[in-house]
Amino acid sequence: MRCWSSPVTVGAMSLAASRDAATSFRPPGWAGVGTCALDAIGSRAPDPPSFQVLPFHVLLLATAGHGAVEVDFFAHSCRPGTLLWIRPGQALRVGRNGLTASAVTFEPHLAGDEEPAIGRWQLRGEDEDAVISEFTQLAVDCDRHRQGPLAGELLRHQLRVLQLRIALLGGADTTGPESRTYTRFRSMLEAGHPHSRRVEDYADELNCSVRTLTRACLSITGRTAKQVVDDRVALEARRLLACTSLSVAEVGRHLGFAEPTNFGRFFHREVGMSPGQFRADAAHGPRQAIPAQRLPPDRG
Repeated sequence: MRCWSSPVTVGAMSLAASRDAATSFRPPGWAGVGTCALDAIGSRAPDPPSFQVLPFHVLLLATAGHGAVEVDFFAHSCRPGTLLWIRPGQALRVGRNGLTASAVTFEPHLAGDEEPAIGRWQLRGEDEDAVISEFTQLAVDCDRHRQGPLAGELLRHQLRVLQLRIALLGGADTTGPESRTYTRFRSMLEAGHPHSRRVEDYADELNCSVRTLTRACLSITGRTAKQVVDDRVALEARRLLACTSLSVAEVGRHLGFAEPTNFGRFFHREVGMSPGQFRADAAHGPRQAIPAQRLPPDRG
């Protein structure tokens, strides 16, 4: 059994500066949970705003106004009822806008086993009322209870109820064999992508064939297993280029490319521009031309 270490250790020191920039979101409190109200989020952001990486989860619920929040280089158009789940390690950018929101923050170990794969919902009706109620009650409890084991248990219980409500929003079947295979694969890929881009390695770890793994990926995402691996590596490359001061060559080495030219070719194929051009564009503030993951032809 191959043991892959977590990819965050290499980039941890480089990500520290972007974490320091995360002034809009109050970090989790003493019980591992925190809440805050954000009026006109991004109003104090620099111009142009920069990407940041948070070391904790954020549930962001838009309550008034309109605005955009970029998560992993995809701009989410938000209005009242928009719910975002921003995860540790994701590239986050909030420009100047008139969006008002409530936020719940919590430590990674409190994410729960039912953490959904998607990260955005537009709530309506009873779902919106229920989630707003959970946000409100959690904010009240965080303010009233500042210490003690029972208070900590209450706050974590309130967070758990909120997470379960969000899990019910997804409606996806996570019990089928293909879904279970894909979930295990994604977990291995999080730790393994800096070390291997070979689908065969992951299939061996899962004790299944490449065909079985590819079928599971196609069923859940519409992408082959090879494309899912390349998507994840390209995303990490974009995060490091936008959120750290690592050189292009250092980013490539961190992701397992021995030669900068090989990394450059890979990045251009996946993203549609050079690493240097992407970094420059990301530094100039939000704009429509910064691509989400390009969808190349099937290479599996």
